[in-house]
Amino acid sequence: MSSTWTEQDIPDQAGRVAVVTGANSGLGFETARMLAEHGARVVLAVRDVEKGKQAAARITGDVAVQALDLTSLASIRSAAADLRAAHPRIDLLINNAGVMYTPKQTTADGFELQLGTNHLGHFALTGLLLDRLLPVPGSRVVTVSSTGHRIRAAIHFDDLQWERSYDRAAAYGQAKLANLMFTYELQRRLAPHGTTIATAAHPGVSRTDLARNAPTALRVPLTWLAPLFQPAEMGALPTLRAATDPGVVGGQYYGPGGRREIRGYPRLVTSSPASHDQATQQRLWAVSEELTGVTFPVA
Repeated sequence: MSSTWTEQDIPDQAGRVAVVTGANSGLGFETARMLAEHGARVVLAVRDVEKGKQAAARITGDVAVQALDLTSLASIRSAAADLRAAHPRIDLLINNAGVMYTPKQTTADGFELQLGTNHLGHFALTGLLLDRLLPVPGSRVVTVSSTGHRIRAAIHFDDLQWERSYDRAAAYGQAKLANLMFTYELQRRLAPHGTTIATAAHPGVSRTDLARNAPTALRVPLTWLAPLFQPAEMGALPTLRAATDPGVVGGQYYGPGGRREIRGYPRLVTSSPASHDQATQQRLWAVSEELTGVTFPVA
């Protein structure tokens, strides 16, 4: 695999349908833009439809907008129904949307906001759309994680929703670790079907508004350091490589190739030992099914 994989290495995407969550700005916008410019029909799945329409107007290609609020299971079910009606086949589902370091809040269904948005919302959406991907050769589910999955990260089954106490950094770490565990368990379940694969990616440290909810003590230095971060179009490349590179196989994880994976061209990277704990993956899967009420058409 090339050590300088760029936008020019994205294969022709003509005839493919891609759904990208959180695609009205930042990494999601750049991911959607590049897919559309390479011929894909791209659906921007966004909470704010007006912002989604503004983003779509800035993209050259076949682009549609779908309302999706990952903090509401009702919205997720409604969006999935709309997408299923509009698209008999889906080639790419890119679980990109996310929140980071938010103050203690809950979703419409009572889930801790970071876990609910970053993991449970995408878990439910994927389960509701998966039968549109399974018949499609070369289809992929790409879930965006973070180097934050290594920072104070564990799956706290004894207090999954942080009801007894709350630490926004640890809650983010749990959610991003859950993204990877979901990817690895999904790939295990997909493998016997042989058509769809699950992969993961992380953007390194990119200039986006993801850290807008960070505490002031962290937000100020992040603002000072922002000129050193890579632009969003570079941060989107690991996701795009995981989604389109013909050499990618299921269960792989892509990130920037520079020092400490902060920036650089995308390459295959490794995730924490904790993320590969199969027993925890399976337990998290079972809990996620119970919480969302969504089961997958793969055993």
